[in-house]
Amino acid sequence: MGDLFVLKDVLFPNSVGMVLDRLTEVGGVVVAEAHSAVPELRCPDCATASHRVHSRYGRRLAEYPVGGRRVVVKLEVRRFFCDAPDCGRRTFVEKVEGLTTRYARAGPGVKTLWRSVALTAGGRPGMRLCRSLAVPTGRARLLGQLHAPDVPAHSPRVLGVDDFAFRRSRTYGTILLDVETSTPIDLLADRTSETLAAWLTAHPGAEIVCRDRDSGYSRAIKEAAPDATEVADRWHMLQNLSAAIERTCHQHRACLHKYALDDVDAPPSATAPPTALLPLAPPLDNIPATPLMQRVTDRHAEIHRLREATWTISAIARRFGLDRKTVRRYLTTDLDVLIASARDRRPRQLDPYRPYIQQRFTDGCTNAAQLYREIHEHGYRGNHQAVRLYIPLHARRHRRGRASPSHPHTAQDHLMDHETARRAQP
Repeated sequence: MGDLFVLKDVLFPNSVGMVLDRLTEVGGVVVAEAHSAVPELRCPDCATASHRVHSRYGRRLAEYPVGGRRVVVKLEVRRFFCDAPDCGRRTFVEKVEGLTTRYARAGPGVKTLWRSVALTAGGRPGMRLCRSLAVPTGRARLLGQLHAPDVPAHSPRVLGVDDFAFRRSRTYGTILLDVETSTPIDLLADRTSETLAAWLTAHPGAEIVCRDRDSGYSRAIKEAAPDATEVADRWHMLQNLSAAIERTCHQHRACLHKYALDDVDAPPSATAPPTALLPLAPPLDNIPATPLMQRVTDRHAEIHRLREATWTISAIARRFGLDRKTVRRYLTTDLDVLIASARDRRPRQLDPYRPYIQQRFTDGCTNAAQLYREIHEHGYRGNHQAVRLYIPLHARRHRRGRASPSHPHTAQDHLMDHETARRAQP
């Protein structure tokens, strides 16, 4: 009995009035049989003390694992009579402080653990994690531990508004945040202006609303909080600027390519092996049509025709065997950009060796035959004619002394880079 008393303090230190009767292991599960030794309890309604027992029954509670094994508590609880004549409650059940709560099948510590797992991993992944932690549970019970926080009656001074996806490309909602504390305030079921306007009307007090550039949110703010100052947040402005730069670079890709090879800030040494270089696209007007380009053109026209015939994106994707994101790209991207992307897929054998040739050219070696022999020793297996044609082309670009990025992503990164902008200032 003394050992059980010590084990009780070790395994269930927070339980008050609990007596451990037996500790066994059944099928890899530690079973703790216990009862409550409190002589009398008070009615939760009238607070009248009672010691008259109505009946007894058993409860099974999950507790913290021991040695990597599950722990189940078989607790015998009592139902007491309430002897107060004016009380509407006839009986009540005892609760063991620190171990039981109403309707719960797990101790407070395990419920806290489940809540942390649900917040971190979600439903199904959290269920698998709990199984590994020896506190198994179902995904529904796991997600049931999450409760929505209380929404303040008044909006924070600086309110952040943005959309998020319940299911990408299908169902979207709106998230509201306190920008000053970076704390989520509430989630709305959709991203319509009516829903946001209703929330702002019910929760006044916003002085500044930080939002993306969606016109629906702007209408809701003007309607429900006309005195609030609207601010386009920095992240969305940079994202929109980045997308605009990339579109512009795609449209002028042929012009950018003319001066791309001069954009070498630190060329490799002459003795170093050739390094990788971004694939360079030739001018768009100098390459004849290929089957790939023709397929892209035909598919672009057909997808737009079906869309105009009120076909859904999912139906078009099934028709062509494409992903819905690919269909959406055909619908939102110009044909010239798609064709340029298709042409970009053709790598050249000489591309990885261009930095080496540029460095040797800068060092004074302008003989195409000599350069061909050198890169051939480095593993080049292309024709010497490609090297002979490339040398005068690079010589002209070298004399111009210009530098321009060849790839739209490169140009976008170059223009968005803060250090580049700082160096460009007078």
